[in-house]
Amino acid sequence: MNNSPTVLEIDTSAIIHNLHFFKSRIQEKTKLIVVIKAFAYGSDLIAIGQILEQQKIDYLAVAYTEEGVSLRKANINLPILVLHPQVENFETIIKNNLEPNLYNFRTLNHFTRIANSKKLKNYPVHIKVDTGMNRLGFKENEIIQLQKFLQNLTSLKVISFYSHFAASEDKNEKEFTKQQIISFNKICNSLNKSLDYKPLKHIANTSGIINYPEAQFDMVRLGIGFYGFGNDKTITAKLKNVCNLKTKISQIQFLKKGETVGYNRKFKVEKKSKIGILPIGYADGLNRNLGNNVGSVYIKNQKAPIIGIICMDITMIDITGIDCEEGDEVIIFNCQNHVLELAKKTTTISYEILTSISQRVRRVII
Repeated sequence: MNNSPTVLEIDTSAIIHNLHFFKSRIQEKTKLIVVIKAFAYGSDLIAIGQILEQQKIDYLAVAYTEEGVSLRKANINLPILVLHPQVENFETIIKNNLEPNLYNFRTLNHFTRIANSKKLKNYPVHIKVDTGMNRLGFKENEIIQLQKFLQNLTSLKVISFYSHFAASEDKNEKEFTKQQIISFNKICNSLNKSLDYKPLKHIANTSGIINYPEAQFDMVRLGIGFYGFGNDKTITAKLKNVCNLKTKISQIQFLKKGETVGYNRKFKVEKKSKIGILPIGYADGLNRNLGNNVGSVYIKNQKAPIIGIICMDITMIDITGIDCEEGDEVIIFNCQNHVLELAKKTTTISYEILTSISQRVRRVII
């Protein structure tokens, strides 16, 4: 039983707020996929999936098959797009009624063979095309071959053609993004000629929803925005922080000038100091580079710098001058600015701060 004082609070009201904000930014006819890969960006895959099903979202998206299976085991019945399926898991995908992204001829051929062997009809799949991200997807020079393959294909039904923006958050890359939209339209028009129905089209991620309303097409994919972060400060200020990471002071130490803190004696106190010991470490997702006065936490709205080397399970903070006791609450982050500050201090992005929170940290839905 996990009764650790270190918890990640997941704010349901913030989730609903962010969802409504982005729904207000898309056209009424545009469908919405919410991306809940990587434990729903480090929060709680099942809890978030259940909330989204209650909110009647059109689609969920996960990275890998096992994430989709976990949602099915939790009796979540929304359509689930698996963004990066592996051929080893195709049988499991079919068994759990998941919808794979088929991103090259290897995956397309393999999945088609399995579907044919099972005598499936119109099994839902998605086709990804590469318009400049140079990651997953069929290249433009493969489209004619793909078009021929899709003709008279009865075992599969293409639910959507989609692609991914490479730099929709970067205003300096506006021309490149517009070219991606043009290329995507051209490819979809070509592929539609091979079918007697019209699959959905989607290319916009969170930043795409915000910056390129002309690229909403039939569906959009909401990722980091759902968790409270936009592509600029103005949008982020209109969103709410979904996840709050908190812990408590386990012990307070009183040190004399010249004493050292933690492994390798890397931190020496320069005056009589009051030190707090926290039950959280790098195994919980607190970046080790935040030690030795790089990062801070918050107690009673006051900053307490992290001192010494962050340990696997323990972090030390300087609480000199802060009126606090053992057992008092410590905030690692509870707003977007805290998360962004941690990201800046460790030269990374908000995505990594959120998804790094270990699964041993207790999740609490509020």
